[in-house]
Amino acid sequence: MALLDVQDAVVDYHVPGRATVHAVAGVSISVEPGEIVGLVGESGCGKSTLGRAIVGLQKLTSGTVALDGHPVAPVGRGARPVRDRGLQMVFQDPYSSLNPRRRIGRQIADGLRRDEPGASTDPRPVGEQVTELLESVGLAANVATRFPHEFSGGQRQRIAIARALAPNPSIIVADEPVSALDASTRAQVTNLLTSLAAERGMGLLFISHDLSGVRHMADRVAVMYLGRIVENSPTEPLWGDPLHPYSEALIRAIPKLGMDAAAPVAPSGEVPDPANPPTGCRFHPRCPYAMDRCITDDPALVHIDGSREAACWLQPEDGPARRLLDVSVVQNSAVGHP
Repeated sequence: MALLDVQDAVVDYHVPGRATVHAVAGVSISVEPGEIVGLVGESGCGKSTLGRAIVGLQKLTSGTVALDGHPVAPVGRGARPVRDRGLQMVFQDPYSSLNPRRRIGRQIADGLRRDEPGASTDPRPVGEQVTELLESVGLAANVATRFPHEFSGGQRQRIAIARALAPNPSIIVADEPVSALDASTRAQVTNLLTSLAAERGMGLLFISHDLSGVRHMADRVAVMYLGRIVENSPTEPLWGDPLHPYSEALIRAIPKLGMDAAAPVAPSGEVPDPANPPTGCRFHPRCPYAMDRCITDDPALVHIDGSREAACWLQPEDGPARRLLDVSVVQNSAVGHP
């Protein structure tokens, strides 16, 4: 049984005056203990909505989210089950995720509350535990009395991570946690999350549009497009042989160093409106390999070659995973695209 198990998650937004927006359209994803899973895709594909739904901040239209076999309760006015505190989130913006009016030591201490059944039984004083948490993210104990505005963006994100670690979670959902930081700070925070996951044996769902960063930290990568997972694969096989044309396009768009490196090529076209997704495969209007079947039939996410999954009609139904890369063959049956 997976530590985090999401099955057929659907999140719809009903916007007055326009069609329903299908932000998440039937996503299943899991995270094992100690595993780092990267969730990648372009802006607007539904990654952050899925992350918020997983931790209970966004109501599911349908589907289920379970932590260690138990359903995750939505965040509301009532108290959440203590077991749900094992699922924590680190948000994108370190400047808005902390309360500007409270000292950071008190904000971290909120996660150490022991007045609930089943909560922490650590006998040490709260101040000592706060010190340990600050030191675990590379900050000195004496900063506990300071306010958020006294810290840089990278330091604030470290504080947010310390706060998420306070309830001793079994899994953290990190939603674009480094996108607002400069390059050197991004590397520091990414390395910190990776080392903490290894040291604590906790799972990490790392949501990002930065594939190059995800490659260096994730054990497995789920590629999301227009509300759906189109590929799910161990990291290195994904880079060596992407099974979905969208994954291939994202990898080709990563800048590479060296004189012989090919220039990055961004995926062609625009992401369609999630309120009016294309028929068939949602990627077919942008896909250079699209065939007639791609316009009418929506491919399911199926197991390919053991540990990998892809949702593409160019995959064989059985046998080793091989995409149809002979462009001349594809063009004979492809529809016209820009």
